[in-house]
Amino acid sequence: MGKIRLIGTIEAKVDMKGRVFLPAVFRRLLGAGGDYHLILRKDVFEDCLVLYTEDEWYKRLDELHARLNRWNRKHQDIFRRFVADAEWITLDAGGRFLIPKRYLRMAAIEQEVVFVGMDDTIEIWAKGKLLSENSESIGNELEDIMSQSAGSDE
Repeated sequence: MGKIRLIGTIEAKVDMKGRVFLPAVFRRLLGAGGDYHLILRKDVFEDCLVLYTEDEWYKRLDELHARLNRWNRKHQDIFRRFVADAEWITLDAGGRFLIPKRYLRMAAIEQEVVFVGMDDTIEIWAKGKLLSENSESIGNELEDIMSQSAGSDE
């Protein structure tokens, strides 16, 4: 099987204890049954949470490690903060997982969330916080990016 490509936007509800169902489409793609592990952390740029598969998490850690100098205090602090803000998540047999309270606060999540497949990760947004740009705006931005890329290949 090739690389998993996660796409789509799915709304869900968080229960009083902070549990939420990982959408079935994502569970199927990930092959996630009971006792499946994911890594959760706050996004480094946005006020949302990010779920990583183990493979994707380790790939990101390896990439970060390769760019950091273990003997540089600032680099060590960056790495420490990156991994300290991550947590193992286990899905129960029904496909639910607990979002710890500190993560709910970090992402301003109350009762409703939006899962967004971001190719190799899944973002979790508080419903209403995910900004939806109009298609013309994203079209113009994509045109700029893609035309720059095409020009650099020549």
